[in-house]
Amino acid sequence: MADSSKDIQLRELKDMINDLRKMIKMLQATVDAANKREEALTQERDNLKEEVDLLRKKLFGTSSEKRVLDIPGQLNFFNEAELAQDPALAQMEELEASAPEKTPKKRKTRATDAERFKGIPVVKEYLDLSEAEKNCPVCGTALKQIGEEFVRRELIFIPAKLKIREYYSRNYECPQCSQRGIPVIKKGKDGRPHMLYGMASAGTVAWVMYQKFCNTLPYFRQEKDWKQYGASITRATMANWVIQNSEAFFSPMYEYFHRKLLEREFAMADETPLQVLHEPGRRAQTKSYMWLFRSGEDGSPPIILYKYSETRAGDNAVDFLHGFKGYLMCDGYRGYNKVPDAKRTACWAHIRRYLTDAIPKGKALD
Repeated sequence: MADSSKDIQLRELKDMINDLRKMIKMLQATVDAANKREEALTQERDNLKEEVDLLRKKLFGTSSEKRVLDIPGQLNFFNEAELAQDPALAQMEELEASAPEKTPKKRKTRATDAERFKGIPVVKEYLDLSEAEKNCPVCGTALKQIGEEFVRRELIFIPAKLKIREYYSRNYECPQCSQRGIPVIKKGKDGRPHMLYGMASAGTVAWVMYQKFCNTLPYFRQEKDWKQYGASITRATMANWVIQNSEAFFSPMYEYFHRKLLEREFAMADETPLQVLHEPGRRAQTKSYMWLFRSGEDGSPPIILYKYSETRAGDNAVDFLHGFKGYLMCDGYRGYNKVPDAKRTACWAHIRRYLTDAIPKGKALD
């Protein structure tokens, strides 16, 4: 009985040991799984942290393409809008681009009045003495002019004024033929091109375009400006002036430069999204695209053309570049692969952008 009792205890101990070993294995498997989950979560956290750092860098950080000693004109094309908003940055970039390497940047000297107001007509105003003051206060002898001296200079602004010019035709007839019952009448002709819509002159339409597209002044603000001059011109009228006259006078010029661009050996292309309000059949939130095509720096006059499209389909580039057989520089968008005869090249600015984005936070290129 004693041996039997010991055997029973021994078996119980062995079973307990086996159970403990199984429990240890289960606990070890649980710990391993927890460690793997922790490693996965840590990796996911690091990835998300890098993504957040990258997004913050793109939103708030300094652009990696704003560098010292860039090739003149190499990146300015892509930063045109930013440079237009910050003229000081554009001047700084031009100075840095023209400076030799490892040379301290020289302080720019202040421009003189003659340089700042070059091209503005100068009218001399003389500060003269009255007739009574032109006599010597000591002996009363009449004073003699011995020269002139510069006193000061001021910039005069002459506000714009409106006027209406009415054209009348002078009519002539032949008195001899009129007596014989043969009417011969000639009328004076204008002989000059005029705008196609309304009574606006070429200068008026050009001013509206300049205010709208160069000074970014909306039509509704121009409408108020015209009222201050005494003219009631609605924003719809100005829009019609711009659209109809642009189609009539600028379209032939646009097509001419389009043909000349296709004859070049090198061209650049890019597209950017934009939203168009009140477009028929489309919501205001729908994304449209503005395509930019320009010539390269080949020594010939630059050609820069814009093309609007409702989509980003590569067929838009195919249609615009039909007949182009030169080198086409663009980003990594696959739509440009559809251009059949173009020899596609990569944009180094975009390649460098991806390389700089891949640099971890706190690191720098050697």
